[in-house]
Amino acid sequence: MTLSADELATRAMALSGEARALLAEKLIESLDQESISAIWLTEAKKRRDEVRSGKVKAIPGIEVMQNVRKLFDCK
Repeated sequence: MTLSADELATRAMALSGEARALLAEKLIESLDQESISAIWLTEAKKRRDEVRSGKVKAIPGIEVMQNVRKLFDCK
C-alpha cells in the first residue's frame, strides 16, 4: 500500500513531538544541498516581498531580544 503525502503527514502528526522532530530532521537531511538552498532562497524572497509590501512589519532585533528575555524571565 502506498500512502499519499497527505496521508503520511496525517499519520506523522499522531507521533510524539520527539518522533516528529526526528522524522523532520531525517526528511531534511534526505534533500540535497541544492534543493535546500533553493527552498531557502524562495522563502527569503517571500519574506522580503512581505516586508516590502507592508503585509508584515519587521521587528528590530533589540525589541525581539527584550521580548524573549521577558518571556523566559531572563535578567
